[in-house]
Amino acid sequence: MHAIAENNIGHVEDVKLAEALQERYLAYALSTIMSRSLPDVRDGLKPVHRRLIYAMHQLRLDPTSGFKKCARVVGDVIGKFHPHGDSSVYEALVRLAQDFAVRYPLVEGQGNFGSIDGDNPAAMRYTEARLTDVAVALLEGIEENSVDFHATYDGEEQEPSVLPAAFPNLLANGATGIAVGMATSIPPHNAAELCAAAALLVRDPEIETRALLSVMRGPDFPTGGLIMEDVETILHAYETGRGSFRVRARWEVEQGRFGMWQIVVTEIPYQVQKARLIEQIAHLLEQKKLILLEDVRDESTDEIRLVLEPKSRGVEPEILMETLFQTTALESRFTLNMNVIGANRLPAVMGLRQVLQAWLDHRYEVLERRYKYRLQAVERRLEILEGFLSVYMNLDRVIQIVREEEDPKATLIATFTLTDLQAETVLNMRLRALRRLEEMEIRREYEKLSAEKTDLVTLLGDKTLRWQRIEAELHTMAEVFSRGRVGQRRSTLLSAPRAITILVQDMIEREPMTVILSQKGWLKAVKSHSVDLEKQKFKESDSLRIALPCMSTDKICFFATDGRAFTLKVADLCRAGRHDGQPVRLLIDLSNDQDIVSMFVLEDGKHRLVVSHSGRGMLVEDKALVAEKRTGRQVFNLKEGEKIQFCLLAQGDRVAILGENRRFLIFPLEQIPMMTRGSGVVLQKYADGGVHQVRVFNAVEGLSWLPNTKIRSMNDLQEWSSRRAATGKKAPLWAR
Repeated sequence: MHAIAENNIGHVEDVKLAEALQERYLAYALSTIMSRSLPDVRDGLKPVHRRLIYAMHQLRLDPTSGFKKCARVVGDVIGKFHPHGDSSVYEALVRLAQDFAVRYPLVEGQGNFGSIDGDNPAAMRYTEARLTDVAVALLEGIEENSVDFHATYDGEEQEPSVLPAAFPNLLANGATGIAVGMATSIPPHNAAELCAAAALLVRDPEIETRALLSVMRGPDFPTGGLIMEDVETILHAYETGRGSFRVRARWEVEQGRFGMWQIVVTEIPYQVQKARLIEQIAHLLEQKKLILLEDVRDESTDEIRLVLEPKSRGVEPEILMETLFQTTALESRFTLNMNVIGANRLPAVMGLRQVLQAWLDHRYEVLERRYKYRLQAVERRLEILEGFLSVYMNLDRVIQIVREEEDPKATLIATFTLTDLQAETVLNMRLRALRRLEEMEIRREYEKLSAEKTDLVTLLGDKTLRWQRIEAELHTMAEVFSRGRVGQRRSTLLSAPRAITILVQDMIEREPMTVILSQKGWLKAVKSHSVDLEKQKFKESDSLRIALPCMSTDKICFFATDGRAFTLKVADLCRAGRHDGQPVRLLIDLSNDQDIVSMFVLEDGKHRLVVSHSGRGMLVEDKALVAEKRTGRQVFNLKEGEKIQFCLLAQGDRVAILGENRRFLIFPLEQIPMMTRGSGVVLQKYADGGVHQVRVFNAVEGLSWLPNTKIRSMNDLQEWSSRRAATGKKAPLWAR
């Protein structure tokens, strides 16, 4: 070796940089995947967690013993097994003790181990820990050659490659981790349901995932919450090993005095920090993005209690919560990505059935190894007991041989036909064991161990019996973990929520309003329909132009002379200005050379007649006039120099139109096409001039050309009735 080392001194080998980087990065990636980020499918643990539990087992920190300082545990872990920083090891230890982070804690902590608010735990010199019963179940049989061990990083110790795992830890507690080029995200589940599903799989290895989900219904988060997914979505996720679950906070309505109410949130989604959630809601309140919410208060003690106060009692609780679900962490998604290290030490994405089967196969192997280990121990003890029984038949001769022979061991073997082990054990016997009573105890122990040996031989010789034993263990475990508060399912599975379109009328309280537009284009909204318009104040030399009664939940359309339609919400006008209001041109992109022709409330099912000055027109439905942008929507395409003159409600079946040339024409409304955008059609022909006035009326009700004037029937109007695009006849005196 020394000669070889000397020969290598000064040796330089050229290697391509790309190849060197590739080799080293691959080694780093494999180390990250195998030794840090992905859990083992058999015990559900990453190396740091496995080393923590085994180190605590060596320190005898079982549930019946006292606590030891976490600093002592962390020191043993990093000194013997895990050569990393103490902070990362302590963080892993803390998480195993947090009942809001893991469904079934593996460590019982004493002291400050953090909170769901996101508070940090106390330093490890102040906190203490010991193992829980669940961790003991993971370690069950580890001293009985149930799993393989390998050397630690320094070769001085041995550590288990995997724990025996008599508990379905991977799915029960879940796991998250990010490796190089891959990640894992497994939600927690209910242990009793997992054991029941595993028992079904033992009984029928070809069972479908749908049947497993009949008993293991889905995730069961330690923080509870509502899982809002339909059955098929959950089935697809567990069949493929990839998917996601929508998790919502659990809430209820508390009634108060005078008809007031408040919402109380009692459970929040998994891995959401309560303090950050409250900060998020408060921030959105400051930005006025939660217009239905008045305030949020944290009244939590040991249990979560977030109080949400609505803006008014007229708001629907479901609508309020829907706005919060859409904008805050009260609803979150947990990703399912069951990427794990298999028994073959290769990473793979597995479905539910594969994960359960891998755990069961591991349990089968552990059980078989433990039975073989126990059988060897029983056979060794039986051999010793047989030697004892031979000795008890001839105690005097044995004593004589021990006292007189130079090599008593060889003489005992020759005299009583003993094995080396039997002779050695006899020579090591104490004198007080030579009592008659001890002989009776030995015979009873021999008979008991002989029966146990027969049972073990039978089990090891019959694969079916071993699987039956595993199934019995699963039923026992399911019964144990179904008891008490720990066993109760915390997350409720509901079907996917129906899509709720939150409209403006859902967001604010509905109340009567009057929107006022002045001659100079100032706009404001005033509460009530019975507004005294004479007392309304305007700027100097300004006056009332339009007063439109509406509701606070309505949308208003402003139709301009350039053929564009603009939309404003009354609720926005309520918050927009005070006193004189504000210029409408600040709210919509309307140039100074254009003006507003009409202002009206948009209503479903209604349609408008739009008429240009040149006599062209078309019908437009109200829904086609909705514009989401400040620039509006171009509805009527105008020719050069042309402007829109009328936009009126088309409620009737006849159109009466009067030109500036004093020609009057009446024709059926159905002759005008319904369009979403266009140049319209000719309503009345003019040699010169344009439209002076237009009316839409019902033939049955008759025409009242001016307000509070005589109503004229169709018989009176027959002279002017014709078809669309005619020139019309000379207007009657009452229509001029």
